[in-house]
Amino acid sequence: MGGLDKVGFQVRVQGIRFVVLLVVFCLVWLVSLGGCKKQENLSENTVKVVRALDGDTVLLHNGERLRYAGIDTPELNHGKGLPPQPFAEEAYRLNKRLTEGKVFRLKASLKEKDHYGRLLGDLYFENGTSVSEILVREGLALVCYFPGSADYYHKLLPLQAEVVKKRKGFFSLLDKQPKGVVYIGNKQSKRFHHPDCTEAKRIKRKVYFKSLEEAFLEGYCPSRECFDKIFPGY
Repeated sequence: MGGLDKVGFQVRVQGIRFVVLLVVFCLVWLVSLGGCKKQENLSENTVKVVRALDGDTVLLHNGERLRYAGIDTPELNHGKGLPPQPFAEEAYRLNKRLTEGKVFRLKASLKEKDHYGRLLGDLYFENGTSVSEILVREGLALVCYFPGSADYYHKLLPLQAEVVKKRKGFFSLLDKQPKGVVYIGNKQSKRFHHPDCTEAKRIKRKVYFKSLEEAFLEGYCPSRECFDKIFPGY
């Protein structure tokens, strides 16, 4: 091979090497860019659920606990040695089936965290349905007013009214309520109590309900401290 041919051959080889390296660099850059973009999206507006903790709380991929805003489900563990409240296990199983290992769009509440340090908000599927909405429709969650979560409360309350009338899930207990009990509601907290509860005697802005159905349809939620008196024997 002549001197000029040899030089030309080396130039071509170097050119090919440069093109190959450039292509590899571009591919690596594009892959890393895509990975960063995916990670950014996940951290900004989507979350992955690692585990359901009970009927209304889940553990997220970032270690945060999310408490669904605007609802309350019966307690799995509400006291040492006490059995789960009625329909608590059903609510937990549905929450688990709906969420574990799945990615959702997170909508945060105006009040970002509760006094336990949990995030407040709701999880949305791609079709726009929320996890809380499904729990309410199945009669496994109670719609409750919480400061900073009024938008969730007003959105879910009409759905609960339908379920109350159908006596679905938790609301099947309404037909087993004691006769002649007048329940006492707190206009400020939107919670109602059995008249024998200590808290009921301290309420200043009272409202009275002749039945559990009336209390729920008016948007009131049973007081946690008074739950066992409101629903005795369950």
